[in-house]
Amino acid sequence: MGENRKPDWESALHRARTHAPFLGRALERNPELAALLARGEGEAALVWAREQGANPDPEVALRRERLALAAALAVGDLAGAFPLSRVVGELTAFADRALDRAIRTAITERTGSDSADGFIALALGKQGAGELNYSSDIDPILLFDRERLPRRASDDPGEAAQRYARRVVALLAGNTADGYVLRVDLRLRPASEISPLAVPVGSALTHYQGQALAWERAAFIRARAAAGDILAGEDFLTQIRPFVWRSQLDFGAIEEISALTHRIRDSHAGPPAPGPGFDVKRGRGGIREIEFYAQTLQLIHGGRDTSLRVRGTHPALDALAAAGWIAPENAVTLGEAYDRLRQVEHRLQMVNDRQTHTLPDGEAMDNVARLDGLADGVALIAELTAVTARSARLYEELIGRSEPAPAPVPMPVSAFARQLGEWGFPDPDVLAERVEGWRDGRYAAIRSPQALAAWDRLAPALLEAMAHSDDPMRAVTRWERILESVPSAITTFRLLGARPDLIRRLVAALTLAPVLSDELARKPELLDTMIDHDALDLPGDVAQIMARMKGAAIRDDYESLLDAIRIVTGEVRFALGIQLIEGLADPLDIARALSRTAEAALRLAADATVEEFAAKHGRIAGSELLILGLGRLGGGALTHASDLDIVYLFSGDFSAQSDGVRPLGATTYYNRLASRVGAALSVPTAQGALYEVDTRLRPQGNQGPLAVSCEAFGKYQREAAWTWEHMALARARVLYGSPAMRAELEAVLAEVLHARRDKAALREAVLAMRAEMAKHKPQSGPIDAKLARGGLVDIEFLVHYLQLKNEAADGSPLAGAAAQSLSPDLEVALGGLAAAGLIPVDLAAPHALMSRMLVAGRLLAPDGREPPPSGARALARACGHATYAELLDAFAAARQSVARAWKQILGTDILPSQQETQT
Repeated sequence: MGENRKPDWESALHRARTHAPFLGRALERNPELAALLARGEGEAALVWAREQGANPDPEVALRRERLALAAALAVGDLAGAFPLSRVVGELTAFADRALDRAIRTAITERTGSDSADGFIALALGKQGAGELNYSSDIDPILLFDRERLPRRASDDPGEAAQRYARRVVALLAGNTADGYVLRVDLRLRPASEISPLAVPVGSALTHYQGQALAWERAAFIRARAAAGDILAGEDFLTQIRPFVWRSQLDFGAIEEISALTHRIRDSHAGPPAPGPGFDVKRGRGGIREIEFYAQTLQLIHGGRDTSLRVRGTHPALDALAAAGWIAPENAVTLGEAYDRLRQVEHRLQMVNDRQTHTLPDGEAMDNVARLDGLADGVALIAELTAVTARSARLYEELIGRSEPAPAPVPMPVSAFARQLGEWGFPDPDVLAERVEGWRDGRYAAIRSPQALAAWDRLAPALLEAMAHSDDPMRAVTRWERILESVPSAITTFRLLGARPDLIRRLVAALTLAPVLSDELARKPELLDTMIDHDALDLPGDVAQIMARMKGAAIRDDYESLLDAIRIVTGEVRFALGIQLIEGLADPLDIARALSRTAEAALRLAADATVEEFAAKHGRIAGSELLILGLGRLGGGALTHASDLDIVYLFSGDFSAQSDGVRPLGATTYYNRLASRVGAALSVPTAQGALYEVDTRLRPQGNQGPLAVSCEAFGKYQREAAWTWEHMALARARVLYGSPAMRAELEAVLAEVLHARRDKAALREAVLAMRAEMAKHKPQSGPIDAKLARGGLVDIEFLVHYLQLKNEAADGSPLAGAAAQSLSPDLEVALGGLAAAGLIPVDLAAPHALMSRMLVAGRLLAPDGREPPPSGARALARACGHATYAELLDAFAAARQSVARAWKQILGTDILPSQQETQT
């Protein structure tokens, strides 16, 4: 019946009495219910059915409520008044109520207490998903907390829990004169062949965290704390979340589900297409395959895409379509097929209240069809044939084939060598022996039969792509380093095999960017970032990145948060690196994104460290930690090789004391806290290192304390700081602190930068510092855009000189629009200085070009030397030029522009270094 048609209660009651003996008996036993349905009062009928559960005897109450509810829902379903979602939702809600009442009854009978504390019922399967059918069994997992379980003083907790479990099953599944409540299947519990009916929470955690099987992950997608101690159940599910939702993309799920599908199809004796004996649940294109379709994609992507962590089949399909993992039309096709198959399943079960999914034959088939409102069984079979064909096609596209794929047969070494030679590898015979050696067990990553099979499928495409790179043998060697460093690579092999376009990106990372290949060797799971839908998008603002980092924490504790910060930072940095070498984003945007990511990591790590530190040492009233970013971090434009230049400060009275159980004086307090924050940002955890932190720009450098008061900082900058320290301060930005204290510190910075200076002395200091830097840090290679004379350092010196000189072209202090010239962002400062007439307008373009060269060069030419051909092309593309030769010409012209500006502003020539002359 269509959901938009007017409900036909008369026809529904007639069909129920004529074609469904079970419904006929239920209506006969409940005449008041039948009368409500005859009048079309469906909602009132449901209320009446629920009221049957008020009987004080739970065995009687639950059975009578179940019978009345089944009848009311069935007739409403047949009438077209209740959509499928309402039907399965009501059936699930009843199952939850019944399970909870059975648990409380079992405990009350033994202890006299109505408390279910410490006894947990997790709903799995269709109950967990909120999709129970008329004759579903329920598949709960019963857990108990030995310390909290209500019991008699003489009862052992384990024995008491088993007694309660047995009573729950008897209350629900036992057949009495009123029938049964629910069939109960406890076989989904951990190690069901040897474990008790109710499992201790600790044992269950141990199982799922280290011993569980692959199918259990799929089962727990739909798990829900349904009855008993709900809060304890939700806490348990939170603790095993990493088992269910793996942070690494799990393309092995396809293979596992595919194998399970073929086992089910092989063991199913029924026909492959709708007809007598066809199973609408297990058959090809049936209910289970649609559920598997959704669950497989949830398993693959749900660890990283939290929007997919939903329980029901329909919600899962909708979420997959909304996130772009499947086409919207496929979600509609499968959703409509699922609904129709579930309706037919219900019709089969309504007839005699049996848990059946199989189409009957002859008159019984016609009977089911007419109960559904069709003319006969032929019409039903025709409809189901079309429905299952559509869903089977989509499912088989996902798992790859309608039959299991044969294991690949490795090519003989001699033939393999010929193939390598045809691809262009040097010394193909030697390489063939080398690659064949990877299969002999020397690497754990290619040791299991499954890993060998996955590698054999991947190897031809991967090696051919390597052969076409600039440096095939470098690619092979770096790939070998990855194999050496990981205990398992089967998921990586499957990931690459499932997405051949990723092979090209992998080879680019291995050959073009040593930084990326080194990261891959340490953390091969970074390959996952290539397939994320947002991997080729720039990350959001600082708040969004912080939220992502928080969401990646698997537990609510300090160590887990630090790991999550490192995981997300590594993923973002790697993804930005891929975007850069493929020319998918402007290096200037990448630099800003890297800075936002570092700022998010700093803020989150500082927040967590402040709280962790305060738990032991308390807080200091009227005082707080502030963090100042300098250098490229202060300017908001990092590269992949940037350190974090930071200065720690604190507000308030330096003689104050904290109020914790272990109080500290303010200076000691903030120096220790600053050290902890630095460690949070730099010390490696299980997820590796994060950033190098450089605090040498603090007052008195390495000779001074790590953290000083804002008052002492201001006094030092006004009275004792060198010119180079004020130049560094020109790129300072307050990254951490309350809004009020940020404003106070910014006022101190402005006061220092606006101070009147001896112009001649300033000029001499700037020239001397630049000459000294050129002497000790010469240009490293022909494309070193930072240190080359006429490069970025010279632009920075010009900008900082003019910022500290602090007067417009007419001699007045910088103000108004020209105040932009004091921005720590060099791009903004250049605009402000140009507006004030202090610097040539055309200096912005050279700065942008060389900034792009610096950001891209840190990956493609980290030593400043000319990269190989593919790297040179990638560098040129990143910098907006068609060829590397064009880039070099533009670089030379940009340096000339800077040299002219230097001459104009400082009155001297930029002399080429000895190395440049040789170049």
